[in-house]
Amino acid sequence: MNRTERLLHLLQVLRSYRYPVSGQKLAERLGCSIRTLYRDIATLQSQGAEITGETGVGYVLRPGYFMPPLMFSQTEVEALMLGMLWVSTFGDQPLASAANTALAKIREVLPRNIKDGMGAVPLRVGPPALKQLMKEDLSLLREAIRHEYKMKISYRSKTGERTEGTVWPFAIGYFGDGRILACWYEEQKSFRHFRTDHIITATILNERYSRRREILFKEWRAGQLEKLSSTLTDFS
Repeated sequence: MNRTERLLHLLQVLRSYRYPVSGQKLAERLGCSIRTLYRDIATLQSQGAEITGETGVGYVLRPGYFMPPLMFSQTEVEALMLGMLWVSTFGDQPLASAANTALAKIREVLPRNIKDGMGAVPLRVGPPALKQLMKEDLSLLREAIRHEYKMKISYRSKTGERTEGTVWPFAIGYFGDGRILACWYEEQKSFRHFRTDHIITATILNERYSRRREILFKEWRAGQLEKLSSTLTDFS
């Protein structure tokens, strides 16, 4: 590992820790001496990296420091490409457009050796099962989730029955044959799932729900795992 690679790797290692980590531990992870580590930290600090700490206390990289995609490996770039291709195909219209733009930006700043190898392994994503999904816009749902606002929705069931209710949206599941809004249904006091293409109208209410979306997601996920466990027990 040359010095440039070691400096980039040091940034990656520091980013993986939320709390100060000792210089000795960092040196062990990088496979270098403690003296070399101190020099590397001083070099990064002189180049603008906000690394705080000192000998005997530990070091931490302050959140928000930008690490450019120049340090991505060929395989990491391929993973990013495949992920963005998936979003550009299966995401709703604004997300698909954003994925294409982000991919173009990453292509622009990649070093030539990585860029030249991007097409060496063809990566493709199949078309969505329902073409109308490509025109769907879920920006309103994402906004409500982002700010933890309640929503009033009107929904059409598989049988054509129309229902209305107040929901606390906290997640959107993207699948090849559709998208699912996961939420707390206020009237029924339970978790519900709604196909987004069956939502007739959706309005953000000027009222935040009382529980954080992270808590709702954890409770929902625990319930899903419990159902899965029960299903596996039934088949055992």
